[in-house]
Amino acid sequence: MPESYEEDKTNLIAKYNELGYRDATIVWDTVYAAVAEGKPDKMDIVIKVDEGNQYFLRKIDWVGNTKYPTAQLNAVLTMKNGDVYNQKKLTDRLTIDDDAVMNYFYQNNGYLFSRADPVEVNIENDSIDLEVRITEGPQATIRKVAIAGNDRLYEDVIRRELRTKPGALYSRDDIMRTLREIAQMGHFDPEALSPDIQPDYEDGVVDIGYNLVSKANDQIEFSAGWGQTG
Repeated sequence: MPESYEEDKTNLIAKYNELGYRDATIVWDTVYAAVAEGKPDKMDIVIKVDEGNQYFLRKIDWVGNTKYPTAQLNAVLTMKNGDVYNQKKLTDRLTIDDDAVMNYFYQNNGYLFSRADPVEVNIENDSIDLEVRITEGPQATIRKVAIAGNDRLYEDVIRRELRTKPGALYSRDDIMRTLREIAQMGHFDPEALSPDIQPDYEDGVVDIGYNLVSKANDQIEFSAGWGQTG
């Protein structure tokens, strides 16, 4: 399919970027039927890539971090001077992974409005100097928590599973743990669980909604454990 082919080309360049080839581009490509090879029902693909230079990190500076010291941020980032300039890893370790810098230090400690912007401040030969600009913002507290789509249980039964309570500091980790624990109740479709995050920067608060979808059947799952007392 043409859409899959274009996606594959994008993924190809992304893989080069992961290996430090920041400037890699596809110069040209062609697709044609393999008639000359006696395979008229097959297609041949030829892609010419200009890899460019491979780049390495020479220096990483942090700007704007007043709550947490640079040494701690570097330890969680797990990228150091001399490493291959892996753009995907940089993004993952800054914001995507559960234990990424912004999640571990900021999003799990109330700083819902925080963000990290990596900027290439200098490129010299095969070396790149990075500046990670941190915007911390104020801590956000939870104003209200809403539950939608529940037609199976008394709402207070579900609320007992919530780790996000009004008045508490916002925590991404608490939201993820809440979703897991609701899924473990066995009444709702775990694939459809999604939090609705509604931040209010001016008031420094956030409203959280949990949209639930009941399972299609009424199957009840039981589990049992055995300990020293039976």
